[in-house]
Amino acid sequence: MDIGVISVRYARALLKSATDAKIEQQVYAEMQQIAKSYIEVPQLRSTIDNPMLSKDKKEALLLTAAGKEPSPLMKAFVQLVLKEDRESVMQFIANSYVTLYRQQKNVIRGRLITAAAVSPETEQKMRRMVESKTNGTVEFESQVNPDIIGGFILEYDTYRMDASVKTKLNSILNTLKK
Repeated sequence: MDIGVISVRYARALLKSATDAKIEQQVYAEMQQIAKSYIEVPQLRSTIDNPMLSKDKKEALLLTAAGKEPSPLMKAFVQLVLKEDRESVMQFIANSYVTLYRQQKNVIRGRLITAAAVSPETEQKMRRMVESKTNGTVEFESQVNPDIIGGFILEYDTYRMDASVKTKLNSILNTLKK
């Protein structure tokens, strides 16, 4: 069976259970943390895939990857994944859960890139603007990139607004070359 199909099935079942228990937001945070742990600690994948490592140690590793105090549902879910020998797809399950949760709750990811750090008020204003346009909740990430010289780049969903000085200067330069 396809890894994508398996991971989505497990993620969908977990989301349904979490929604029924009214802890889907907590499980969302735990699954985000697991996905982040797989990225930040590349050895986690090979360790979890190691057939010589006991199920108890794999469980402890996955629960640690989920955060400080995993929910009872997360503990039961990790045990189920290990019982069914699906630990090798845990990273995909975590990513699938995050995607399904965002679809269900209409959560849009947004990013604001500026040349210098912006005030929390400015960031909040941009977040509200995106939320009003998308009628959803926005998970906002701010980045500082001095290479854009000034202005900003705003990205969300499939939308990108580039109001950076670097882009404007490149546009002028390209016009002059013609």
